[in-house]
Amino acid sequence: MKKNMGNGDRFLRIIIAVIIGILYYAGVISGTLGLVLLILAGVFVLTSFISFCPLYAPLGINTCKVKNK
Repeated sequence: MKKNMGNGDRFLRIIIAVIIGILYYAGVISGTLGLVLLILAGVFVLTSFISFCPLYAPLGINTCKVKNK
């Protein structure tokens, strides 16, 4: 897997996941929507840690800075 996520993208995903988690556990979001958003938050955290977004690959998106040799 080639990295396709930059640091800014990774940071933003983690912040969004934390916000979703806080809103869920505070009871602001609940039910089916809450569970779907928790799953999305989990995907955000996982993709942030591995620096690879499977959706970016077929779309040709790459936010990772390329080092010139």
